[in-house]
Amino acid sequence: MSRPTVEEIYTYRAYVNQAMTALLGAADHPDRAEIERRTILGLNHEQQHQELLLTDIKHAFAMNPLRPTYLPAPDEKNSPLTVETPLWLEFGSGVKEIGHSGEGFAYDNEGPRHKVFLDSYALAPQPVTNGEFIGFIDAGGYGDADLWLSDAWALLKTEKWQAPLYWEKREGHWWSMTLHGMQPVKPGAPVCHVSFYEAAAFARSAGKRLPTEAEWENAARAVDGDPSSAGHIEPGAGASGSQFYGDVWEWTSSAYTEYPGYRRLEGPFGEYNGKFMSGQMVLRGGSCLTPRDHIRPSYRNFFPPHIRWQYSGIRLAEDR
Repeated sequence: MSRPTVEEIYTYRAYVNQAMTALLGAADHPDRAEIERRTILGLNHEQQHQELLLTDIKHAFAMNPLRPTYLPAPDEKNSPLTVETPLWLEFGSGVKEIGHSGEGFAYDNEGPRHKVFLDSYALAPQPVTNGEFIGFIDAGGYGDADLWLSDAWALLKTEKWQAPLYWEKREGHWWSMTLHGMQPVKPGAPVCHVSFYEAAAFARSAGKRLPTEAEWENAARAVDGDPSSAGHIEPGAGASGSQFYGDVWEWTSSAYTEYPGYRRLEGPFGEYNGKFMSGQMVLRGGSCLTPRDHIRPSYRNFFPPHIRWQYSGIRLAEDR
């Protein structure tokens, strides 16, 4: 297939900018409110694709035998080889509210805001680290059928997974493809590029579980939400304390479906989120690549359970 040249792409972009500037400048346009609504949705959609462009570039570079570098690695020390076991964040039972409310943009799948009942539970204050996941690998986690869902075990045998996506073992040490090129795996950084299947298997091996999306959102609203990796393009920029945003997207145990009272939008808007409400699992939190103004407690990301190229990781939960 033929592709446009770079010059043709920039020419088209200039045309779009000029046309949109004229349209948005027409204060007396009879459909101005609808134009604004569509433009705001379109801008947020483009921001999503800015994040996805980087994940796609990483995947393309990882498939390239030369392993190109997108940006040089920052000058920072590796995370420690051992990580202290954190205290758990405790949350009591009761009726809670989740979903978007108030001012500001939100996608249609983030509402309506509604009540849910949660039993007492606890969440780990940090995502699972590379070091902890290496322990899972070394203990034979990828070979223990008892840890895996049935579909996951069949996929595991077909794809021959032995580690997260982009990981390679060199002379007894794990390395990973990053946007900084091939780098040693940092034991203290959040594990990244794992599927829902791997997340669920790790949780089972630890005697824990994945949180539901309601549990995750309820906890995130109660915890300081400053993104830990702002300005970085790989997770693990030295977060401290409890944080829920800005390193890796976190798999939940919740299937992606509509909230109570949700009504799929008419026309093309209805295909934006509503049509994907089948066979997908919800992720929460936002990664180091997620635009800062997209990071909010109610944001719902979703992918099929086998997907690994997204910056996806694990947070553990347990009943109380």
